[in-house]
Amino acid sequence: MQQGSLIQKSRKRGPDVWLFRWSEKDTDGKRIYRKRVIGTVEEFPDSEAARCSIAKLIATVNSASPQSVTESMTFAQLCAHFEQRELARNNTWRSYATKRCYAVYLSSRCCFAKGLILG
Repeated sequence: MQQGSLIQKSRKRGPDVWLFRWSEKDTDGKRIYRKRVIGTVEEFPDSEAARCSIAKLIATVNSASPQSVTESMTFAQLCAHFEQRELARNNTWRSYATKRCYAVYLSSRCCFAKGLILG
């Protein structure tokens, strides 16, 4: 369940507006960022007033994208998943050096978790 974020955004013309932002996942699992103007700062003078007005929208967003049921996973499976997804060459979120350090750290921890390294 998500609460989204509420920010005050300035406009070139007219008063500032309250902008509600949230994200959803499409059928491919890609994250889609959404936003909606809630109203002006004249209508809602503070963030609490604006947040109260979007309670129904938050409920709609959360009901449209229910949390998926996750299966339990072992630590070794988690390490393998992390190596495949996060440490892949085509993933540019981390530098090569960071990926290398993480890979060494994970391999030592996974081996420890499997009981291959003692002490």
